Amino acid sequence: MIPTSKMFNRELSWLSFDRRVLELAEDPSVPLLERVRFLSIVSSNLDEFFEIRVAGIMQQEESASHPATREFLQQVLRQAHDLVAAQQRCWQDQLVPALAEAGIVVKSRQQLDETDRRELSERFDREILPALTPLAIDPSHPFPVLTNKGLYLLVLLRAPATGELRRAVVPVPRILPRVLALADQRGFTLLSHIIQTFLHRLFPGLELQGSWAFRITRNSDLYVDEEEAGNLLEAIEEEIRNLRKGATVRLEVEADIPAPELDWLLMSTELAPENAFLNPGPVNMLRLASLLDLVSRPDLLYPAFTPALPVDGVEPTGLFARIAQQDILLHHPYESFAPVVDFLRQAARDEHVVAIKLTLYRTSGDSPVVEALKEAARNGKQVTALVELRARFDELNNIEWSRQLQEAGAHVVYGLHGLKTHCKACLVVRQEHGVLRRYAHLGTGNYNPKTARIYTDFSLLTADAEITADVGLLFNVLTGNLASPQFRHLLVAPFDLSRRIVALIEGEAAAARAGRPAGIFAKVNSLVDPDVIRALHEASNAGVKIDLVVRGICCLTPGVPGKSEHIRVRSFLGRFLEHSRVFRFQNDGGAPILLMGSADWMPRNFLRRVECVFPLRSPELIRRMEAEILATYRDRTGDAKELQADGSYLPCDPRGRLAPGAQDTFLRLAARSGETGVSEAGR
Repeated sequence: MIPTSKMFNRELSWLSFDRRVLELAEDPSVPLLERVRFLSIVSSNLDEFFEIRVAGIMQQEESASHPATREFLQQVLRQAHDLVAAQQRCWQDQLVPALAEAGIVVKSRQQLDETDRRELSERFDREILPALTPLAIDPSHPFPVLTNKGLYLLVLLRAPATGELRRAVVPVPRILPRVLALADQRGFTLLSHIIQTFLHRLFPGLELQGSWAFRITRNSDLYVDEEEAGNLLEAIEEEIRNLRKGATVRLEVEADIPAPELDWLLMSTELAPENAFLNPGPVNMLRLASLLDLVSRPDLLYPAFTPALPVDGVEPTGLFARIAQQDILLHHPYESFAPVVDFLRQAARDEHVVAIKLTLYRTSGDSPVVEALKEAARNGKQVTALVELRARFDELNNIEWSRQLQEAGAHVVYGLHGLKTHCKACLVVRQEHGVLRRYAHLGTGNYNPKTARIYTDFSLLTADAEITADVGLLFNVLTGNLASPQFRHLLVAPFDLSRRIVALIEGEAAAARAGRPAGIFAKVNSLVDPDVIRALHEASNAGVKIDLVVRGICCLTPGVPGKSEHIRVRSFLGRFLEHSRVFRFQNDGGAPILLMGSADWMPRNFLRRVECVFPLRSPELIRRMEAEILATYRDRTGDAKELQADGSYLPCDPRGRLAPGAQDTFLRLAARSGETGVSEAGR
């Protein structure tokens, strides 16, 4: 990745992040089945990259809004091709042989022997053939509308009587598993390989000339005009239905497809040749992750663990009494998300609780959070749920949750006009001794118990009167559309978050110029915002030592003399997805300012979302954050790589992942608490 200006490009930085994820799949020190998982994650990330980012560049190119867009699109596609080629090599040359050596044989279509074919023949007729629907393509049957990311077979046929060549498309049913086990533990193969082996049975009277698996990716960004939408929920439902007609942006197809058939597919999908990815291995590697569910080999996975449970919230109102005495900080997934769920369940059942308010951006399919809110509403509590209908790729789930909550008696609102509600906040109002007392949960991650076991995040449970008053104001803003709220302790986008973050950075620069202690630590998922980057440059020039942990996209170029020579940027990747956002400012020699929250340093988070960043005020928790968490990210770098001025990433420790890493250290810290066990895999 070569910087073309003062900052790295966002799209190229995204691809650089995916390349680092692929390196985990290539790393022999990572457990074998986990390497397969990382390989599938690369595919998932690339799907979103094309659906949103490449789709946006292609739209700009079509509208000729920028003369350099075409050249940039070509650069992005070249790097994407290089990444996919490396991903395919990793599967074919590294993982397939390693899996076979471990006794897990994944067979291609050509490797299915006669024994396999005999066994699969009956299964095909019984379990697969009835679900297949051939779609002929001829003058009376035009090319079908293809589902985004659906798997299809392009079939070339010949009529024996006339010699006429015909084409058809066969959708591979999504309901069927993509990876299937062969009988007698002979291995595994892909569903598409089985269908292709017996495809001639679907076309009696015609001669099968060839078949090739393919899938397309469409522009999947939602465009909803809230000014025109009378009902936001119905407008989003309609737009989701329209996404199946979104412009195509990528074709993935088996590499042995003949040139004429590839040209025909490109013409039919209205794509240029550079948008075609010819894959010698599986077309959709995302589905390879199902191997982990089909193979019982814990020796090929990360060691199982049970998150620590530092808070006993079993008693009916025990958690409220505990929070009233002292703030509680939870570090997920090393510490369990269960206390957060217990917080809501106890609130739903506690006769003294009068109101519950919560923001819902993403949650699990069987969400205990939603069930607790529904129970609270049925128990007569005043329940208000801020449901974000435009949470990307979770729109339909959130629409369903909205309807269920409304049916249970909860008041459901959709936030502020033109803004996504991305903050993670819950407020419980409880009557105690004749007065109302507020309790709050604030977090860096979603109310999703499943992702809380694979994402690193923080939860703060507090009864701090000043913090909870600000949380109450935040909900009043979201439900009452207050124009100019004045938050005392919370930093809230789009109102004051950007301004106050820049002011904190500028404060460190001023302290350094005056010869006083100064320093900045920031951990985010993405760093894009130009105002923040400009402020960081100025602080670096003033002599401030700046330590940035940026998991993914980073547009700041570190180590440039006279601009960013005092800035270090590292990316931690490992077993868990680094998702927490934490900020530390030295604060002119006073008590350091420690903040956590939902916002990355991106324009969208500062300007187009409702975000909440909150302070850590408990001296005990501040000491823990400093001595345990920030020190670990500073000193344990076996799972970290450092961004260089040329855009490359180099291991922070020459031993790489064999050196002590932050995530392993956090696991050991949790184990030493005496609360952890080995009964579940934490996923």
